[in-house]
Amino acid sequence: MKYLVMVQGTQADYEAMRGKASEHSPAWSEKDMQAMFSFMQSVNDDLAESGELVDGQGLAEPALTRYVTADKDGRPVITDGPYGETKELLAGYWVLDCASLDRVTEIAARVARCPVPEGSPDYPVVIRPILDSGGDV
Repeated sequence: MKYLVMVQGTQADYEAMRGKASEHSPAWSEKDMQAMFSFMQSVNDDLAESGELVDGQGLAEPALTRYVTADKDGRPVITDGPYGETKELLAGYWVLDCASLDRVTEIAARVARCPVPEGSPDYPVVIRPILDSGGDV
């Protein structure tokens, strides 16, 4: 069964990772960043070795997001953003092929233990089953 495992973040989190603290998040040091990258690489390596990793990517900061909708005449309406005040958005993901929901939950629990500076926001790791081509879970 395939699952989408998602981690969340805000623009303030990305800025904190560049060393700019806010009321939302403390500034990250180079050591903090290296600990996070090392941890995530270890997760990715283990998932690749087990054959469960289909894909996984970190995403660019929310400020680089572009929303595209359609107006009443079907023409595209393009909005850049969001900005710092925006709620959490997808910061990264894995597509995993796991034997069970219990197994993917075990992986998500590991991801939730990623090292972050003290005082950083605590976001859940979100698991969503991916429907097969017939719409079944």
